Amino acid sequence: MKILILGAGVQGSTVAKKASEEKKVEKIYIADWDIASVDEIIKYSSKISGFKLDASKYENIIDLCKKIDPIDLIINALPLHFAKNVLDSAVALKINYQDFAAGEGIKDDWFEGLKYLLTEYDTKFKNNNKLAIIGTGSAPGLLCLATRIAVKELDTCDTIYNLVWEGVKTKRFIPFWFSPTSALWDMSEPAIAWINNKIVRTDAFSLPVVRKYDYLDTPITFVEHSHDEPAYYGIHAQEFYKGVKNAYFKYAGLGIDFAKGLFESGKLSHKKQMIDGQMISPYELTLKSIPTPPKHPSEIKAIIDEGLISDSGCMVAEAIGLKNGKEAKVEVHILAPGLRDSFEKAKMTAEAFVTGQSGFLYTKLFIDDVIKTHGLISSDMLSYEEIDIYMNNAKKLDITTQTKIIW
Repeated sequence: MKILILGAGVQGSTVAKKASEEKKVEKIYIADWDIASVDEIIKYSSKISGFKLDASKYENIIDLCKKIDPIDLIINALPLHFAKNVLDSAVALKINYQDFAAGEGIKDDWFEGLKYLLTEYDTKFKNNNKLAIIGTGSAPGLLCLATRIAVKELDTCDTIYNLVWEGVKTKRFIPFWFSPTSALWDMSEPAIAWINNKIVRTDAFSLPVVRKYDYLDTPITFVEHSHDEPAYYGIHAQEFYKGVKNAYFKYAGLGIDFAKGLFESGKLSHKKQMIDGQMISPYELTLKSIPTPPKHPSEIKAIIDEGLISDSGCMVAEAIGLKNGKEAKVEVHILAPGLRDSFEKAKMTAEAFVTGQSGFLYTKLFIDDVIKTHGLISSDMLSYEEIDIYMNNAKKLDITTQTKIIW
């Protein structure tokens, strides 16, 4: 199998390294505008080759694909605004496709774009006899599968909560352990929720809920955050989620606390202003000053050696509904190593350990030819047999789940 990965950040680099360890993978190509990151990754395995790529132009992606033809799978790990170029290249060249996100720029309205992907692009991939999976990280991705597991325990489902707390805090200020571009973009937008069987745009950082799970030292307050999961659950409410009426994604942690102040002060506005003689938005200006997360082992080790303030977190899927005629809440907790343990086990950050490897586990479904259907699906649309295969592979990487039913 030959794989092309576009994007040499935390996600792309993790998938490249893990996929290179698979016997069925013959060759991996990784491409990014940041050639220094590409050069660092290709040191990992003789199976990996790299290219410099300007993905802002569709023609450049097509030319690269033709240069290294044949390719069995394209993986998009680039920033959101490149998604349509990569997706359309996969369609044009009839190649299987995996995306960590769900594709921006398909339609002016993101939700309408998602529906278009799941209908019109689904048809395009079916006509090509190829498979595309979108939203294939930890969230969306792994967290969606945990939600499916939770809902399976119920007879009917009323409400779903997806709750993520980024509890890693180091002495060196690192507000985001994944792409600041993606993080701040989500945090600058109204959130997405499924309320009373309708998609609703809620205010960012609003509608707080508090949780104190038994492994947390203190109660954590989670707030609304723009993420794909509620849209997936709403679209598939009847097919996969037993008629769920409400679904929310809630986020907490240093990144949220930091971004809330930026948001409230107008620093995340996308409205361009004249600043020092040029038109630029406060969002773009803010982004230039955000520290980038570490990718390479030497960088990660230096941060750990400087000191950890906290090394915790949680990722939980809650499903509330009826079971055997009684009200019940099902919690599925995703368990994975923290920063220190992730580095000791795999020379990665905790974010890369979960998000990057969760993405790789979807790649492995392609490598092992697990999914026999064609078309475009979101990451929550696996069968329960396919979910079991994914979760069994996750266990081998020290990513596990724990289910609790609360009456």
